[in-house]
Amino acid sequence: MARDDRAATLPWIGVAPHAPYFIDEHGAPWTPIGQNDAISWVEFEGLFRRRDLPAVERHLAYLKAHGVTCLRLMVEYAQVRHRYFERPAGVFVPAMVTLWDDLFAMCERVGMRILLTPVDTFWMWLHWRHHPWNRANGGPLAHPSRMLLCGDTRTAIKARLSFMVERWGGSGALFAWDLWNEIHPAQAGDSADCFPEFIADLSHHVRALEVKLHGRAHPQTVSLFGPELWWRPELPLADPIFRHPDLDFASIHIYRSGAIDHPRDTVAPAVAMGKVVRDCLNEITDGRPFLDTEHGPIHSFKDKKKTLPAPFDDEYFRHMSWAHLASGGVGGGMRWPNRRPHTLTHGMREAQRAMADFLPLLDWSRFARRNVSGAVGATHFHRFACGDGNQALLWLLRRRALGADGRVRADIEPIAPVVTIPGLADGRCAVVGWDTTTGCEVDRFTADAKGGRLRFTPAPIGPDRAFAVRRID
Repeated sequence: MARDDRAATLPWIGVAPHAPYFIDEHGAPWTPIGQNDAISWVEFEGLFRRRDLPAVERHLAYLKAHGVTCLRLMVEYAQVRHRYFERPAGVFVPAMVTLWDDLFAMCERVGMRILLTPVDTFWMWLHWRHHPWNRANGGPLAHPSRMLLCGDTRTAIKARLSFMVERWGGSGALFAWDLWNEIHPAQAGDSADCFPEFIADLSHHVRALEVKLHGRAHPQTVSLFGPELWWRPELPLADPIFRHPDLDFASIHIYRSGAIDHPRDTVAPAVAMGKVVRDCLNEITDGRPFLDTEHGPIHSFKDKKKTLPAPFDDEYFRHMSWAHLASGGVGGGMRWPNRRPHTLTHGMREAQRAMADFLPLLDWSRFARRNVSGAVGATHFHRFACGDGNQALLWLLRRRALGADGRVRADIEPIAPVVTIPGLADGRCAVVGWDTTTGCEVDRFTADAKGGRLRFTPAPIGPDRAFAVRRID
């Protein structure tokens, strides 16, 4: 039954009407700053059977204090056998329902939101012999290679989504639905032909039920394992992910082979992230938001069995986040921890707070940005930038300055480059330089845009710096 007895304490999130970003129902900008988490990982294990609810709520408060606004979570994370949401198929496990009731109530109190997806397709596939949807266990499906094609399985998926909508769909703590985690040709007989119909069916089902029960609907997306776009160009993957008419924002998981999934330094991953975001924006034709909802050193961790040293990983994380934001993505992307245990470091939390403190420098609800990275001038720096006629965001990352450990050397001589940013309407602009490590303003000045280009010389820059630009008039 629906949880209408519990008043939603958080305003709902929606897509800004004139910008590829998010706002709350009162019109205030809202940005997803966060990462992937799982209900069986160490920071949330106290939820199960209410073993330590106060510890979980303290953790959520800690995240909130560090600028985190959103967690991506799977209602069923099948890495372990005791977190199945149904058992048997169609029967929702009381302990799991209570777990999610408690988590939504905590998020409403703390002010945290959830990007929620109904299944963990990765571990479900690997542990299929145990899964309640397996026909051998009384479920509807013989093998997950028919997951998207089987009518009885579709009925089970929609029944699960219906329960979620009825139980938690009225909450403002729900940011959005990832209707299907990492949709994949392997789930449809090695074909993507069914993707548009599958997405439309789930989307219409969830949206209609939300409107019926709650009078409105949360935003929707469907995620894709990003490398499939580059590995399988012959398949029709881009259209349903970037342009499906029923989805509100686009999302992929940015695991670029080599540079991102097995990093050797902290600069190449940022360059790769910037290029992927730019390419994804070029695939979007209606101005919807784009955000990475998984990234990280998955090959290093999963296949090479290596946890990156914290100082290296902190810088890798920070560089990836700013490359995503400055290239035109929403927020800093959502890291899959890929650490042992699966938690982000304190340095990563500080990086999240530094980005969160930067966000008010721009008006995201009116930022009709386009990627302009390739047209920015700044010698000796990699450039990541987006802008429109009234605002711009630029992040500069030092070139040819790597130390022996793969990080950018902290002792490099600062440089004051001549910076040019295209696309701004002529007039006076306010420019704020931002230290992405400390989360502090470095300098503030004005400069004039002339002939559609802003030109300025900032205070000398060492490893990197972000800039927020707004027309004063």
